[in-house]
Amino acid sequence: MDRRRILSFTLLAALIGGTLFFLLRQQPLSTLAQVLRTVRPRYLLLGLGLMFTFVGCEALCSKLILGRLGHNMPYRKCLGYSFVGFYVSSITPSSTGGQPAQIYFMSRDGVPAAHGSLNMLLIAVCYQTVTFLYAALAFFLLPNVRSGMGGGLGLLLLYGGAVMVMLTVGMLAMMFLPNAARRLTGGLVTLGVRTGLVKHEDKVRSGLERQMKAYREGADCLRANLDLFPLLLLLTALQLTALYAVPYTVYLGFGLRGAGLFQMAGAQALVSLAVGSLPLPGAVGAAEGAALRAFTLFFGTGLAAPAVLVARGISFYSFLLLSGLVTLWVHLSHRRRDRLPKTPVSGAVRLQKTGRQTSLGC
Repeated sequence: MDRRRILSFTLLAALIGGTLFFLLRQQPLSTLAQVLRTVRPRYLLLGLGLMFTFVGCEALCSKLILGRLGHNMPYRKCLGYSFVGFYVSSITPSSTGGQPAQIYFMSRDGVPAAHGSLNMLLIAVCYQTVTFLYAALAFFLLPNVRSGMGGGLGLLLLYGGAVMVMLTVGMLAMMFLPNAARRLTGGLVTLGVRTGLVKHEDKVRSGLERQMKAYREGADCLRANLDLFPLLLLLTALQLTALYAVPYTVYLGFGLRGAGLFQMAGAQALVSLAVGSLPLPGAVGAAEGAALRAFTLFFGTGLAAPAVLVARGISFYSFLLLSGLVTLWVHLSHRRRDRLPKTPVSGAVRLQKTGRQTSLGC
């Protein structure tokens, strides 16, 4: 295990420990255990089912995109990629490691890195677009929830919204306005060189050009498949609805009624937008603190902390463990496959396979 991964795990463990202390410091364990025993198990199972829907929707998006690129991947493999992405994103700051890990395992299954990158690019564009739209709807349609979350969380929401807008607009501009995006990024690199922030100009510019090429290929893919983008957006909306609905299953599990699904899903959407861009593994600590403030509106002060523990236990910690096990299984299955004797492939068949791989696509 390299030093970077050790530091990530250490930071994650420290954040989890600090978070538990923060949530439990005014809640005796005996009282907490008594409260948690009142939760109805069937609603916990419903929450776990929603999380499987969350992971499964991304897997279906990957299967659709890779299929359009000429790779008929089994759904179970795409599901494995999604679990890998969930796990690695959860243990790396700002979720930066998930997509490279998914691309790596796709390449081990014969998907070229360029196609794997394109797959993750399209998923990221859809995810960020729907995340922002969901939070924007909640912000404007739920003024009571917005005001009840307080000024501190409002500042985080402003920060998260600004970052999400810049990323989404930047991605869409690179895809559909490549000339304008090239001029803008070129100007930023020049400014960075003049101010001393960019040390290796040629390397940065070549990296940007490769990235721009990937975005152009993404735009070409969408133009050649006009039905693909709306379908991906629909699946992503279902994916995020499943994630944001987990607190509502906890609310029902505690036997509470009165708040609606859209109110609680909207509050969770605002929390996710507020903390999603923070450089913390899995947004641990920040997510629980923000959720505690938001959940107080629905659960009251007495049940807010237990509700946060249960909701995050379903939507993050249980799936962190599960996705870690799936990632280990995916890794070991590739190692076992690599140890198997290779079947010789004739030159004619090799040429035929190569021709098919390069000729198919969006």
